[in-house]
Amino acid sequence: MTKEKIHLIGIGGISMSGIARILLKRGYQVSGSDIKNSTALENLKEMGADIYIGHDPDNVKMVERVVVSNAVPEDNIELKYARGQKLPVHDRAEMIDRLMEDYRGIAISGTHGKTTTTSLVTSLLLQGGLDPGVMLGGNMDILSGNARNGQGEFFVTEADESDGSLLYYNPEVAVITNLELDHHDFYDREEKLKKFFAYFLKKVAPEGKIIAPTDDKLLAEILDKNDSRVSTYGLNKGDLAAHNIRLAPFKSFYTVYLKENKLGEIMLPIPGVYNILNSLAAVAVAFYTGLEFGEIKKYLAEYKGVKRRFEKKGFLGDIPVVDDYAHHPTEIKAVLKTAQNTEYNRIIAVFQPHRYSRTRHLMKELSCSFKYADKLIMTEIYAADEKPTSEVNAEKLAEMTAENSDSDVEFIVDFEDIKSRLKEIIQPGDLLITLGAGDVTEIGDELLSEH
Repeated sequence: MTKEKIHLIGIGGISMSGIARILLKRGYQVSGSDIKNSTALENLKEMGADIYIGHDPDNVKMVERVVVSNAVPEDNIELKYARGQKLPVHDRAEMIDRLMEDYRGIAISGTHGKTTTTSLVTSLLLQGGLDPGVMLGGNMDILSGNARNGQGEFFVTEADESDGSLLYYNPEVAVITNLELDHHDFYDREEKLKKFFAYFLKKVAPEGKIIAPTDDKLLAEILDKNDSRVSTYGLNKGDLAAHNIRLAPFKSFYTVYLKENKLGEIMLPIPGVYNILNSLAAVAVAFYTGLEFGEIKKYLAEYKGVKRRFEKKGFLGDIPVVDDYAHHPTEIKAVLKTAQNTEYNRIIAVFQPHRYSRTRHLMKELSCSFKYADKLIMTEIYAADEKPTSEVNAEKLAEMTAENSDSDVEFIVDFEDIKSRLKEIIQPGDLLITLGAGDVTEIGDELLSEH
């Protein structure tokens, strides 16, 4: 790519702002627009980007190339102008693939765990001196954000499956953490999900590596066991396996075996069996890049985590405030089980359902996801880019949850009312956790700032 002027529509999104950061580091002129200001946009301004709040065709008149977020509708006035002028227009994932062109690409996808796995790989490669390029779906302190323009030979990216855009990638290494129906607005059945991932795996370089768990039902149906690129990981089985697992509050321990050869014990400073699996995938990638087990063990012990993934945000007295992005039933159950393992007396959860389409398709499953929460406050659905629909509402979900669990469930819409209620009910020995992919995280932040 020549050093042209590139405009990003929806630049405030986490992936889009990360793309902008890398483009600026590479010397491109960058502009972008979004519907509201944010800290991310202020940071981009400081780096030299031209930022517009609101969409207007004038914002696009002096640019040579356009990148569009998958949250931007096709009738967006800037996008329509760009197409009318026959400007090159790229989807977010297509642009990330272009950024990876001169690197050895490592793409990490799957329904759950891809952000944590990508952050673990990033941490290992950075600490190992490999200086990777990075595109991540969450913020890490080690990156001062979610993107990095590395000078090494590898580029690590989270490959979002939500809209099928993972097919833009042509990686040397692909990690698939798991497969499960989630984005029902795009995948209406399991067969379509499997078809997309099967095609994605075909795009992995012939001399590359496919890293996958041993016990995922849908993945097993598309993986070729005779494919020399495939390497597996799992609990007590797989090419790379975790044995002798010990779970402790806010951390875990396990012994790593490589093809039945004992390598040593790992201390992982994040909790949960699901994170042991995520770390095994990261270990497999680290081995592929040339890191030794001694290095990997040391760097994993120093891992600082990623924002909004069982993130301990602070304390209200002696009550920890934890935040997690979990919004799918599988994720919610795993996170709350992990919270229970911290050995606090009660788990107080605040949940914000994410998207009307997901909530509608998963009403029953969501209502059965909170058995590890002693007290649950549910709030209104976070719409994201969807329009509200009368077919589904969070109050009904709260009622179903009360029927399907032993949790004490309340439905409260207003965040200020939720904070007031929490102040009434939390007590020493509790753990407070906010759950959801929307703005529910602000509740914990505000409680801590007011404390």
